[in-house]
Amino acid sequence: MSTLLDRPVDAPGPAGEPDAPGPRRGRGRAATLLLGPDGDPRWVRPSLVTLLAATGVVYLWDLAASGWANAFYAAAAQAGSQSWEAFFYGSSDAANSITVDKPPASLWVMDLSVRLFGLSSWSVLVPQALMGVATVGVLHLAVRRVAGPGAGLLAGAVAALTPVAVLMFRFDNPDALLVLLLTLAAYLLTRALQSGRRATLVGVGVLIGFAFLTKTLQAFLVVPGFALVWLVCAPTTFRRRLVDLLWATLAMVVAGGWWVAVVELVPTDWRPYIGGSQTNSVWELIWGYNGLGRLTGDETGSVGGGGGGWGQTGLGRLFGYDVGGQVAWLLPAALVLGAAGLVLVGRAARTDLRRSGLLVWGSWLVVTGLTFSLMAGIFHAYYTVALAPAIGAVVGIGGALVWSRRHWSARLVLAATVAGTAWWGSALLGRTPWFLPWLAPTVLATGLVAAVALLAVQVLPRVVGALVLAAGVLAALGGPAASALQPAGTPHTGSIVTAGPDAATRFGPSRFAPTGGGFSLGTPPPTATAGTATTNAPTFPGGAGGAAVPGRTNNPTGALPGSTAVPGGSGQLAVRGNLLGASVPTPSVVAALRTNASAYTWVAAAVGSQSAAGYQLATGDPVMAVGGFNGSDPSPTLAQFEQDVAAGQIHWFVGGTVGRSSGGSDASIQIAQWVTQHYTATTVDGIQLYDLSKPAD
Repeated sequence: MSTLLDRPVDAPGPAGEPDAPGPRRGRGRAATLLLGPDGDPRWVRPSLVTLLAATGVVYLWDLAASGWANAFYAAAAQAGSQSWEAFFYGSSDAANSITVDKPPASLWVMDLSVRLFGLSSWSVLVPQALMGVATVGVLHLAVRRVAGPGAGLLAGAVAALTPVAVLMFRFDNPDALLVLLLTLAAYLLTRALQSGRRATLVGVGVLIGFAFLTKTLQAFLVVPGFALVWLVCAPTTFRRRLVDLLWATLAMVVAGGWWVAVVELVPTDWRPYIGGSQTNSVWELIWGYNGLGRLTGDETGSVGGGGGGWGQTGLGRLFGYDVGGQVAWLLPAALVLGAAGLVLVGRAARTDLRRSGLLVWGSWLVVTGLTFSLMAGIFHAYYTVALAPAIGAVVGIGGALVWSRRHWSARLVLAATVAGTAWWGSALLGRTPWFLPWLAPTVLATGLVAAVALLAVQVLPRVVGALVLAAGVLAALGGPAASALQPAGTPHTGSIVTAGPDAATRFGPSRFAPTGGGFSLGTPPPTATAGTATTNAPTFPGGAGGAAVPGRTNNPTGALPGSTAVPGGSGQLAVRGNLLGASVPTPSVVAALRTNASAYTWVAAAVGSQSAAGYQLATGDPVMAVGGFNGSDPSPTLAQFEQDVAAGQIHWFVGGTVGRSSGGSDASIQIAQWVTQHYTATTVDGIQLYDLSKPAD
């Protein structure tokens, strides 16, 4: 009965290199490659290859169906492939008017892919999918080092089948690279805790630094737990531990700070405007819009700032209707098994690798989970992809420790965990009763039977015991696996995306916000039916008072349901972009924008980065994103825009609508009004274009 752990719970942690390749006696290189390193059972390497191959198939399946996915980042990747300056700064356009509202590390990967293979859905999205496969592989290596190969496989499968992971590793947001870098950091920390080597710990700091250049302060959520585990559990003297930690901190600051220092030191006239900031400062972006503002809700210039529109905070947030089906399938199991595992190794040595492994991944899970639960600012359900590796690792390590314990109390904990996970999975499936209605009772029945059998597993034959364990795992993974197939078979576009069979009936944050505090999970949506999308989109602050921009009727409700379709030419649709969805221009609009395009720095200007992104991707030429992502950045000012127009740098201004954000600049409103007053619109397939090359009235 040592399927998951090949040593008793009271044995010391591994001191060797269990995942280092080594030849098997009497076997050639081909056999070693197929069967794995020396000491592994024969089933380990084929199982790992199967897991990684299946993950790759799911993550790569029909990627092009999502088009550009998040056109905001796809357009920036296009720009970075055309201009090395745009590459370095993470500019939205190749003419470098403004950057995206994140550091550029994730864009660097996409930029290089587009440079090598040309601009397409595949060149933008395949790197994200490969990062997902790599994350699963690295997670397996980290967990098997602590608890054996079976635990590593279980951890990898849990992470790979988390619905939000399937979604975000098929999407061009920074989250894919962030999760991979943090998983690599946890793996290196595990090795450092095993060997005590300073260089390995410094590598952890470097990886977290680059994670900071991917999604700023979110990368630092793992730092307190990692640092504390090192100080307590590393196999060296306390003085050496402290000195090593200082070196790792220095490496983290250098790896994450060099780009910030360069951008801050370069004169503002020599670089693009820093999107998401109100003062053209990356330092402000880090600590404000992308930093403390996310926690407090005080996000100047944010469409959802001021503590509104992002759902009720509290410990029940991760289990509610917006988030539960994304990531919480095995979250209760992770908490139970993690606690049980720590109890089981309570008397082990300070340096015991099993305890330190649980603390590394458990601290990641708890700190990040609490932050997501309590943050009052911008929160999207897809952020929770950062929890998937931690949940998988804690389930794998904790489950292996409990399984290996030959005591009735451990069997009781394991049985209760399997039964509870099956019940919770059936409850999550019950939120979408039209989706595979037979699955919820099947999961529940299988889990209950497996739980009862686990109580008597000690007296069962070995083969039967293995089947019981397999049934418990299938009951735990059945729900998330079925829900994970939905993101793999459904196109996802825009800025707010969700996974699961009810993704079409949910829209963005707080779609079905809990009605009470604490663990109140709210009421299921009465209109959620199979294949039907509701129109109950979230209302953003100031929507009703949104400023009219030439070319579109102001939205009286403030709802931003994505892109708005209007009649186009030749039976097609011209789609106007807004803050959440990119524009999709018709060929007639594209042809108009490309007229004499080489004579201009920007073929067009449009309010909001999403609107500009669609036109830029369609034309292949720079389009100025007036006001940045939310239309609330002071870039450009009216005076700067007038100068650019007078210098003949901008050909067209695209009409549209922008809603007022929480504070921020009204420069985009001033520019839109100035264009309306001085230029005449030409309507092309329902889109109003203002020719700025003609003399102003």
